[in-house]
Amino acid sequence: MISSTTSGKVTQAEDHEADKVPTHDVAIPYLTRIRSYYQTLGYGKPYVWAHYREVPFTPLSKPVADSRLTLITTAAPYQPDKGDQGPGATYNAAAKFHSVFSLPSNSSPDLRISHVTYDRHHTTAEDMNSWFPLAQMNRLVANGEIGGLTRSFHGVPTNRSQKTTLTRDAPEILRRVKDDDADAAILVPNCPVCHQTVSLTARHLEANGIPTIVMACAKDIVEHVGVPRLLFSDFPLGNAAGRPHDESSQALTLELALKVLAAAPGPRTSVQSPQRWSGDPDWKMDFYNVERLSQDEIKRLREDFDRQKEIAKRERARTAS
Repeated sequence: MISSTTSGKVTQAEDHEADKVPTHDVAIPYLTRIRSYYQTLGYGKPYVWAHYREVPFTPLSKPVADSRLTLITTAAPYQPDKGDQGPGATYNAAAKFHSVFSLPSNSSPDLRISHVTYDRHHTTAEDMNSWFPLAQMNRLVANGEIGGLTRSFHGVPTNRSQKTTLTRDAPEILRRVKDDDADAAILVPNCPVCHQTVSLTARHLEANGIPTIVMACAKDIVEHVGVPRLLFSDFPLGNAAGRPHDESSQALTLELALKVLAAAPGPRTSVQSPQRWSGDPDWKMDFYNVERLSQDEIKRLREDFDRQKEIAKRERARTAS
């Protein structure tokens, strides 16, 4: 609240102070945080993220209300034999998927995000609709605001190997999307590497005539890769489709994404949702922030990361055989 002077008037200086926000109330610098985090854990040479100067762009050829849309996700189908994947589950590498999948758009899938690194401090992954907007898309189809959905939605596996994404997974997504006669695609990532994966996939689709919109929470990663269209929600990772258990937030997020899809004038169009996660921006200071970790926590995180890497390695070998 702005305090008044003894005369009852608010001074310009007081008004200016009331408008100030904490310096950390900006988009989280994931690239910097992740580099420092893994170096602190002792992994040496930092990961080199995909980065492009030129960005392909395909205009939407018809209004959204006449377009058939497809949905692309990095969430994984629930696998009951792969350990805890429920709300609040710790990182579970065994639940990863390693090849593109497709499921019917008129189904009621059970998709989880325990296999990736979302923000487990500030969200619990209880509401699938906060990372998978299929229900909202079907609502807009029923209202006549979307022309229709493709017969399938598609899952693209998160992969640190950019070569694998570019030469195997993105081309397979393109094939399936074209087989479904999609006019455009909505892509929704969850973890930091997911954001790179869907950005590379969006670029591949656009270069081959499919307009895209990425709904994301890691703005710097998506813009670093370079995509045609981005709707950025300043929410914890795992909530790119809206706040959990908040249908109005989820509806607004999708509607904004569709507006960006239709109205983007060219590549690298980024729009930020006006929604806030909470009145206190301190949640932005926790994710992968080494300044908030003790030496014991760093040691434990290193041991857990090594263990999960081995699990993921075994799962990849098993699925490849």
